[in-house]
Amino acid sequence: MSHIALLPFGSAGDVFPFLWLGRLLKARGHRVTMIVACLFENTVRDAGLEVIPLGRTEDFERFITNPRIWQLYHGTKLVFKFAGESTESFLQPIEVRQNTADRFDLMLAPCTVFGARLAREEYGIPLINVHLQPAIMISAHEMPVLFPGMEHLHRLPLWLRRWLIRLPNPADRFAATSVARACTARHVTPPKSLWWDWANSPDGVLCLFPEWFAQAQPDWPLNVQQWDFPLEDLATERPLSPEIEHFLSSGEKPVLFTPGSANVQAARFFEVALTAVKRLDCRAIFITRKLDQLPASLPSGVLGVEYAPFSSLLPRASAFVHHGGIGTLSQGFAAGLPQLLMAMAHDQPDNAWRLEQLGAGISLTKKTFTPDRVSLALQRLLHEPSFAAAAQRCGRLTKTRRDPAILANWIEKRVRPVSA
Repeated sequence: MSHIALLPFGSAGDVFPFLWLGRLLKARGHRVTMIVACLFENTVRDAGLEVIPLGRTEDFERFITNPRIWQLYHGTKLVFKFAGESTESFLQPIEVRQNTADRFDLMLAPCTVFGARLAREEYGIPLINVHLQPAIMISAHEMPVLFPGMEHLHRLPLWLRRWLIRLPNPADRFAATSVARACTARHVTPPKSLWWDWANSPDGVLCLFPEWFAQAQPDWPLNVQQWDFPLEDLATERPLSPEIEHFLSSGEKPVLFTPGSANVQAARFFEVALTAVKRLDCRAIFITRKLDQLPASLPSGVLGVEYAPFSSLLPRASAFVHHGGIGTLSQGFAAGLPQLLMAMAHDQPDNAWRLEQLGAGISLTKKTFTPDRVSLALQRLLHEPSFAAAAQRCGRLTKTRRDPAILANWIEKRVRPVSA
């Protein structure tokens, strides 16, 4: 039995795919330990996995309550700065187990967990980098849409696009100093570029998004395994509440609104949402883990809840309005729902662009997410047949699943040999 470490970084949308991987690997007989922010300790235990909690809940809360986290550029800067500063936190649990019976034989982590890559370089522990969204796979052939308007860069000649993607990047600008400090303390040569040298492990790269959503490009790494969306949401452990069940059975299908599990600055999002549903005279469910973000008084046709598993709720909704996180987006695909996105930062603009290319939804920015535009967009999504047809097509594609044993075999081939 191998001991495999999973090291997610970020919010619930970043953690849940690793729960899916953990369940898969545990079912194959491996011992699986997740090293994760302490906020998710109970979530991991509920999924039946071992957990090593990191930091304090208030540290994570302080990070996500920074209003700049959802701003273009500034949000990416904060994420990489925090990732760099977290290098030691992720590395230490690996180091203390290195020469014990609890040592790890394989690690799976996003490229932002620099401590995992440092452990690979120092101790030779195999590492698979797990990419949840296409925006991570920087390509000159299909440049990610990280800012509004970047979708037009494909018109530039390829040589110019190759030059553009090599311009200074957030990882090297905001995380490299912290990572270099940790490397130097362990007599490991720091990478010349965190992004270009460390983002894709030589041992393997796992892309948890299907080819119909983002095709592999000629300049991707050679050791990539592309797979289906994970679609993990703890539906087994957390079924729909009686309150939600009663609301769903009391009228027409509602429009579902959520700004993302980590968004604690979404008061305006819900104010606009409430105005839009009143204009359209439709029912709605608002989901946020901070209910104090909701308008003070909700009409009887609008329900506010802290959490609901999307795989159970979305098939009973009429449309889906959200921030464009990849996990949320993929659940919308699985339900075959037309989607409206308020893309703010990080990978969200790229995910929104891909949604529109598929014809399954409409994208707005934070600035253009206004009552007039949201009302008009929802009117189109609910009544124009082309959106429903495209959404249902995405639903069929999302539900076409490959045999997970194939993925498990690919992962297992990268486990460190017992004699190593």
